[in-house]
Amino acid sequence: MNLWLDAPQLRFLNSNGTNEHDSEWYGDANSQDCDPDCSSECSECRLDDSFRSSISPASIAEGCESLRTHTFEQAKPLHIQPCTSEHWLVCHPTGSGQMAVVDEHVTSLLDRLRTPTTLHNLIAEHPAYLPGSVEQATMALYQLGFLNDLHSPPPLPAEQRNPTLTAWLHVTNACNLRCDYCYLHKNSERMADDTAYRAIDAIFRSAARQQFKRVKLKYAGGEASLQMNHVMAIHDYATRVAQERDISIGATLLSNGVFLSQEAINNLQARQIGVMISLDGVGTYHDRQRPFIGGRGSFKYVDRTITRLLNSGLIPSISVTVSQRNLDGLTDLITYILERDLPFTFNYYRDNACSEHLQDLQFGEAQMIAAMRAVFQVIEQRLPRRPLLGSLIDKANLNSPHRYTCGVGNNYLVIDQHGGVAKCQADIQRTITTIDADDPLQIVRDDRRGVQGFSVEDKEGCRSCQWRYWCAGGCPLLTYRATGRYDIKSPNCNIYRALFPNALHLEALRLLQYGSPITV
Repeated sequence: MNLWLDAPQLRFLNSNGTNEHDSEWYGDANSQDCDPDCSSECSECRLDDSFRSSISPASIAEGCESLRTHTFEQAKPLHIQPCTSEHWLVCHPTGSGQMAVVDEHVTSLLDRLRTPTTLHNLIAEHPAYLPGSVEQATMALYQLGFLNDLHSPPPLPAEQRNPTLTAWLHVTNACNLRCDYCYLHKNSERMADDTAYRAIDAIFRSAARQQFKRVKLKYAGGEASLQMNHVMAIHDYATRVAQERDISIGATLLSNGVFLSQEAINNLQARQIGVMISLDGVGTYHDRQRPFIGGRGSFKYVDRTITRLLNSGLIPSISVTVSQRNLDGLTDLITYILERDLPFTFNYYRDNACSEHLQDLQFGEAQMIAAMRAVFQVIEQRLPRRPLLGSLIDKANLNSPHRYTCGVGNNYLVIDQHGGVAKCQADIQRTITTIDADDPLQIVRDDRRGVQGFSVEDKEGCRSCQWRYWCAGGCPLLTYRATGRYDIKSPNCNIYRALFPNALHLEALRLLQYGSPITV
């Protein structure tokens, strides 16, 4: 009997039976703050599965000793789908969030456990298997959260406090591109030095007041790389403040990738600042959506920057905005990305006040589903080692269950070039306080105007969905523009539901190719 698990499911296990990576339901955002640079941090308000034992041969054997007389039953709802003629993917999206690929022998045990039974009965009913194999397979399924022990029902999931405060710093409103879907009205304004330093003080003031252990800074705009020296000075100041406050710090530069000099790349590396590049296609597919001010295409310059970054050992994350314009070019784009082994995220175009007049950006459900399935077919032929569950389906993150799509109204600050504080960068014009407030984050949390981040459990149309803890009901701002409500499912719901099984199929194949099998 064999089970295939992802390496992190083994790597993050500790001696007291807690999976440290998945036991905290917390979030920056990939939940997401609309970019893919923080995929492992981004499941806002993850459910606590720390009551599950660690998944290892030793822990399986130890667990069997104490649970031989207990009664087990398949967890519900458990999702099982075939991935090859001899293997099935199993996951519990509303429970532990764990995934595994199992062979036909383990699948047979799972099928029997649709009704309650004991280990003793399972062994008697499966004489073809060694008793020890049945015991250990059952214990592995239990520790993954696929079975419930009727003698000891699992505790209700508890919310764990997010250790990271994320802040978007709008260092400039200027940009050398004119992307048709952008939500900003551009001008030449930049964040003054004094404003920037006061913004950093405000971020860490709130972080200390709210007892965050880590601050994540996103240098954005506009085009932040137009103010590269300014960004470096801000980050150096932020690093000093972080040290004084005893708070760890991370940062990402969000860029259109048109130009990053070697000096800039060296400075980013020296400060351990990550880079996220927007890339919407290869050649004309990118140029259609992301031209220079004068209308000239920008792809060749972005391609040059990506090459320069890779040659320097700084691997950028790629953010892809998917609209009707570039659907037909996505297979070429994913080939480009996979050939360079780049992390990526697909983000579906979101209607906004600046682009609502451009009808050719709007996509239909059937169009998006067909285009993404074609992309998945390309990925299947060139599976990367890294997990893709936080990258494939817009704001959905299948890496772990979460109640909120993003950190809006909870652990997220957006600071504009004037020092105003907003909840979301896509709604940056709606500021609710300033950096001079004693605790800007508390004001954001208390505010009931503008964009509201409801829990998926409070959204109409989501409460009974088995996938609800993966998409968390989608982007609240998009939902409001489409429906006038924040407490209702995403307009992209049908797309998500159609694509989840396809994404799981890719993960199953990746586990079979690169995963760590457990033989019992």
